Amino acid sequence: MSAMETQSLQESSTHHLGYVTGVRTIFGLEMKQRLRGRAWYIMMAVWFLVIGLVFLLATLTTATMDGAGPFLFDLVVGFVLLFGLLVAPGLSANAINGDRTGGTLAILQITLLTPGQILWGKWLASWVASLGFLALSSPFIFWALALGGVNPLEAFVSLLVLAIELGLVCALGVGISALAGRPLFSIVTTYMMVALLCIGTLIAFGLSMSLVIEEDVRVTQSFYDYPQEAIESGQMLTEEDLECVTNEVLTPVLHTERTAWLLAANPFVLVADAVPYDRDAGDANSGVLTANYRAPGVMESISEQVRLAQAGPDYEVTCEEAQFFGPGSRDIDSEPLPIWPLGLALQGALAGLVLWAGRRKLVTPVRRLARGTRIA
Repeated sequence: MSAMETQSLQESSTHHLGYVTGVRTIFGLEMKQRLRGRAWYIMMAVWFLVIGLVFLLATLTTATMDGAGPFLFDLVVGFVLLFGLLVAPGLSANAINGDRTGGTLAILQITLLTPGQILWGKWLASWVASLGFLALSSPFIFWALALGGVNPLEAFVSLLVLAIELGLVCALGVGISALAGRPLFSIVTTYMMVALLCIGTLIAFGLSMSLVIEEDVRVTQSFYDYPQEAIESGQMLTEEDLECVTNEVLTPVLHTERTAWLLAANPFVLVADAVPYDRDAGDANSGVLTANYRAPGVMESISEQVRLAQAGPDYEVTCEEAQFFGPGSRDIDSEPLPIWPLGLALQGALAGLVLWAGRRKLVTPVRRLARGTRIA
């Protein structure tokens, strides 16, 4: 913060400062600092080159593939989310303690600005900075959309949910930066929180498998097979000779519907499950694949696997399910509720709790400071 900006802020503090005006003031100061530096532009250039390179290689790989649009769309959304989770902590996790180290935080605190205004202004600035990276990625998302096979609503919802996810990560970073005394510690802690959401939820769900096993459950399994008489006759067999065979077996099942909620807070699950996939794959009732059948992409596969986990065990596998969806799978479109609202609520509650704790650390006067903390 320059001396002129500090003087202007102090002069404005002599008058009544509305809450929104205070937030806008901090937001403006933060954005000016980011726009003046080179680091933000260098990071955006590297981001654009990496996303562009990945998209170009994927385009060349899928040049002869039918349904390349949905595949590229899923790929770009997944990479943008991955890189966004890597960039957002670096843009937000030193927002508060960076000013404290530089001796400018105390200058803000002696004005009419409240701790909430300081916190919200810095969070908005970090979020807008991260949205700049998302804006650079949008051309590749719409390029995949132009290739066909993707509902335009998918692209819109994907960008919206990605923006919300970046905002939540930035909120975690800003809150932790207010709690921690050193920028390095807050950045590492924010990355650990992101890793906990991405990897920790998967580990927790995997370890919970031993708690949801139920032994000796009767499951009806059906599948298409050739009659034994037709096989022994040695005649040429066709699909018309197939008949539905039903067996009842005693087997242990996993009640994943009891622990699937552990995956809700995972950022990849949240984004994948929120996208309204609407693509033709075949007729599930007849078990016949259409000519436009396409294997699901990465993000769509995540959504399907989570829905299967929510649905729990299938006690009656029909012949159509066994032929069309494959062993261990079934049509789950109409069974489980979307899990992304729960994930959004969990992440929002976590971010809100961290911001609330960070706001308490900004309240002045401070009774006790950490050793080596710079005041001004």
